Amino acid sequence: MSHAYAGNKPDVTQFATMIDKLRRRHTAVAEQACANVPAEMTVVFDAGQNSQANVDHVAELELHHVGSVPPSDVPDLLALPKKRRRIVDTDRFEGLTALQTRRVIYGTERRVVLTHSSTLHAKQQAGFDQTLGKATRQLTELAATLARGKTRRDRARVEREIDTICHDSWVKRVLITTLTGDTPAAHRLTFTVDNTARAALEAEVFGKRVLITDREDWPVAEVVAGYRSQSDAEFSFRQLKDRRVVSFSPMRRWTDHNIRVHLFTCVLALQLAHLMRREARRGGLHLSVRELLGQLAGIEESVLIYPSTGGRPKARRMLTETTPEQDQLATIFDLDHWAPHT
Repeated sequence: MSHAYAGNKPDVTQFATMIDKLRRRHTAVAEQACANVPAEMTVVFDAGQNSQANVDHVAELELHHVGSVPPSDVPDLLALPKKRRRIVDTDRFEGLTALQTRRVIYGTERRVVLTHSSTLHAKQQAGFDQTLGKATRQLTELAATLARGKTRRDRARVEREIDTICHDSWVKRVLITTLTGDTPAAHRLTFTVDNTARAALEAEVFGKRVLITDREDWPVAEVVAGYRSQSDAEFSFRQLKDRRVVSFSPMRRWTDHNIRVHLFTCVLALQLAHLMRREARRGGLHLSVRELLGQLAGIEESVLIYPSTGGRPKARRMLTETTPEQDQLATIFDLDHWAPHT
């Protein structure tokens, strides 16, 4: 299912509408498929959907949930020593450790799982290196400008520039800046990276997620798997931004009605593409949507025209040379039924 809404509305305001639609449709489908089994649904959402109203709404509907909260909301949990965490599942989640406890979040005591991913830790390190590098370059340029002694900036303005450069909360923790001088011509800026503070920041925050759930019966590995299932939806969003395959853009529509129809056709195309991916995967080929459609598009037909000594020329249709993957796709989707036969 899909739900289109105006782009100037924050996602968090659409949460209740989406949950209500999902619940109604899921219940209807479940009743048709399993008349004697009660419908059960687990809502998975990230921190971007968090609000007291949304969490309360899920509880009122008596829906199970797996969500997350910003690590900064539970600083005491981040401070727990590394030795408290345990390996989750080496086969499913390499390099992932976790601990579980309980905390009062949004007014209710909840099961909380703190995870640490070595992969996420490395990505955050790389991202922070870029952010820190940009800040140090800007500070170097500012320091050089001040050192020339020809600026008319007063101290307050220079301090504002420094604050703007170091606005990132993580940068503020590891960059130490010193501004000296009483006049614009005498202002001098020095700065240094506090490696001890950086090490403490990495140990406290990097690689960590804080999950919340009411699934008391699920082991930690299932809670993690449930939360990570969002990646399927996120992959679809990225796919819908791919201008070469089932993309929203360019739209060339202006009225709400036509925009909704356009979006529906895009979502329908995406669903068909994913169904094709599933069939290909069942056949032993693990391809992205772009790779799959690219391989299929490469199966082409040629028409060869042979002159005749009398009468009309003869035409012979044949496929162009194909790869083993294309031959396998032809078998999976029964393309031989439609291919020309000689």
